[in-house]
Amino acid sequence: MQCQRFTSLTHTQGKLRATAKICTMDKQKAVATLGQNSLLLPAWITAALLANDRLKLYLSVLQSAAAHAADPQAPLPDWSAELRQHGQADLLWLGELAANAFVQDALLVLPQLDALTQAIGDDLQTMAKPVCESGGAPEPALCQRREQWLAFLERLKEQEALHPGDLIALTHGERKAGDSLHLLVMDLHKRLNALSAQIATENIDGAHAWQIDPDDRPLIQAFMRGLQRTAPLKFGHPGLATAVTRHGKKLLIQNDIGTNDAHVLVLEVSAKTVRLTYSDLHQVRFDFFRQQLESLGFSWELLAPQRADGLNQGQPYVLGHATLQVRQPAALLQGLEAAASRIVFLIDWNRARKRLQLFVGKALAIDILSHCAKTEVGHMAWLLAGGEQLVYEAMQAVDSHAFRVGERLDLVLGEAAARQFLQALLTEASIKLRQQLPLAMVQDEARLLLARAMRQRSFEFDLLAEHAALQHALASELCQALAQAGRSEPQNWERTLQRCKAWEHQADQLLTTARERTRRHERWRPLLELLDAMDDAADTLEEAAYLLMLLHTEPLRGLPARIVEALLRLAETTLAAIQDQIKAIEIARHLSLQANRVDEEAFLQALWRTLRAERQCDEHYRQTRVQLVQELAQQPVLFGLGNELAGALEAATDHLLKAGYVLRRIVLGPAGVVT
Repeated sequence: MQCQRFTSLTHTQGKLRATAKICTMDKQKAVATLGQNSLLLPAWITAALLANDRLKLYLSVLQSAAAHAADPQAPLPDWSAELRQHGQADLLWLGELAANAFVQDALLVLPQLDALTQAIGDDLQTMAKPVCESGGAPEPALCQRREQWLAFLERLKEQEALHPGDLIALTHGERKAGDSLHLLVMDLHKRLNALSAQIATENIDGAHAWQIDPDDRPLIQAFMRGLQRTAPLKFGHPGLATAVTRHGKKLLIQNDIGTNDAHVLVLEVSAKTVRLTYSDLHQVRFDFFRQQLESLGFSWELLAPQRADGLNQGQPYVLGHATLQVRQPAALLQGLEAAASRIVFLIDWNRARKRLQLFVGKALAIDILSHCAKTEVGHMAWLLAGGEQLVYEAMQAVDSHAFRVGERLDLVLGEAAARQFLQALLTEASIKLRQQLPLAMVQDEARLLLARAMRQRSFEFDLLAEHAALQHALASELCQALAQAGRSEPQNWERTLQRCKAWEHQADQLLTTARERTRRHERWRPLLELLDAMDDAADTLEEAAYLLMLLHTEPLRGLPARIVEALLRLAETTLAAIQDQIKAIEIARHLSLQANRVDEEAFLQALWRTLRAERQCDEHYRQTRVQLVQELAQQPVLFGLGNELAGALEAATDHLLKAGYVLRRIVLGPAGVVT
């Protein structure tokens, strides 16, 4: 694999510069694996012609080595210029091979004969590939000669020296003297020139096309229109080269996407169908692209993970076929354009996902990338502007106390706010880099966006609201159960208890989350105190559900109707207090030091209604106890359970009152809103 040095793009004074190393991979193997060799013929011929030049160089060096070994005093050619010309400047050993050759016992000793024969064999296969493997009319004689000389070279690898006959067999040019490697190279070169004439190519809106029909042009132009609409979002990254040819009744379009050799796609276009074959090393990126095309109307057929010798070091890759069926030619053009516009978002997609996962979970990171593809802003600009470092610097600049080193954004801001911030940041990075604005503007934008997110964050209130909703579910379930006490089946009481236990467990989990956050950030301590009081209310409501179930467990058959009515008043008052708590939390979510008077008044009214509810429950509790004495004085079990049930409902409002005071202190205290 040959590597070419590039630089990853950074934005400095309005110019994109290269700063990262990218190795070009063998795309030809991937496309061949997908079964579309006809797309590869121009590239194969180009590679074969370059191999022809190198083979002639190898044979010249070999002849020079023989001449130097025979007469060490004779001048030795300098091969460095030739090596640079053929892109082999790193093969210094090739020049040294001639200088270090010598004759011993009539044998030409070459210190690196095995490396030379390997290089000759590799280039011979490359040169013969268009002739023997393109799928057209084969040249049996040439292909047979290739195999014979490859076998000959394989035998030479085991030797340290060449016999005089071996040297002649490799280098002579006399046909009367029999075949030689030199003659085979000459014959292959002639055939390559003939193939080149047969596939005269043209450029159609940037696509490398050959052997196409006139009716193919609108299809190619539609594909390239979509590709070029979003291509600027790769910001100079290698990839998106497109090759097109006709093969029978189908137009074949190949796009190499990026630099990974298994990351290619091939489209087969017929009158009413686009069939796309796509391969990828990463299942998660494959799924992303599958969803992108499904939104355009493509259906997918997935294949088992594939392996191919010599392709990406034998690693398995995912392969699938996507098909778009249309009725009108216009729909075919639209489908091609839309599909092509999605390709750019695959470049460095996996790198962007991993960087985003430093701040949010995997599923959310993928959602963010999907959003940026849908809105056609992409992710490359964010990567080029610094990626995760851009976010880390903003976190430290905005509030170094709120964020710990390596802490995820969604744990501080909440998922919704973290999503909004990252999507906005990727969008702004894309806009500013396309406008060639300074990188410093992207950095400033990151700080502004994060500062706004910190001011508006409501994750703490999300947690409070979720807990309050669970309390509401508990109280509502109790009210419904008491309202149907005389008509409910025994098994219904057990189901009521199980539902209440599940809600109470979820509430406990939220309290645990708050405790964990308090250990990391002291600013969470007031929230923990508030949630602790709210959770006590949830616990007592779940206990009330348990007592209600016991009252309907054989041999008990529940409480008298008058007592049930009194308990229902208690439960409904508790439910009303919870509803006011929910209102207070939602108002507090938006309160600030500059809050308007209407919001402040509504917040205080909701808290005072909670206070009144607690006092009402005290009165209802006393009335219920009187009725318990009047009706159940002779039934101690029912009396005891009924009194505990009434006490649990009343205790819930006590905890709600405490929670209300804590919420009031958080919102209206010296610190203002939660910070």
